[in-house]
Amino acid sequence: MISEAVSQVISDATRARFAREVAKYPADQKQSAVMACLAIVQQELGYVSAESEEIVADYLGMAPIAVHEVSTFYNMYNQQPVGKYKLNVCTNLPCQLRDGGKALKHLEQKLGISMNETTPDGLFTLQQCECLGACADSPVLLVNDRTMCSFMSNDKLDQLVDGLRAAGTE
Repeated sequence: MISEAVSQVISDATRARFAREVAKYPADQKQSAVMACLAIVQQELGYVSAESEEIVADYLGMAPIAVHEVSTFYNMYNQQPVGKYKLNVCTNLPCQLRDGGKALKHLEQKLGISMNETTPDGLFTLQQCECLGACADSPVLLVNDRTMCSFMSNDKLDQLVDGLRAAGTE
């Protein structure tokens, strides 16, 4: 059983959302809701902490390592706090051949950070990712795991960052 201190990491509302996800599966297969529960935790906390992995594992009757394996396999789960805007640049081979690596380098220079870092103002976290399924549109990137940006020339990258920066500081 998890400790009382660890169980305070998430709210009762989050636990209620867990219950709605688990109800979608047969009782003996509630672990099937692991990805949904991790997504819920991330929506509430901004990332998936080791403590929240324990909570999900306990809730679903899973070994904590099994939950950790899921949360670390997919790049949509943040293992630590990230900036307001998480930029995932595809650097898989087809995108590399179409300037995905150059786009990543351009963003590093524009933002003044390296891959897997967050800007000092907390606005941007820059990451690389595997295939986003838009190889013909390369270079591509994903903003906050939701918005796909295609054909990202240096000018378009600059416009994206400048627009997000303006929106983020309002």
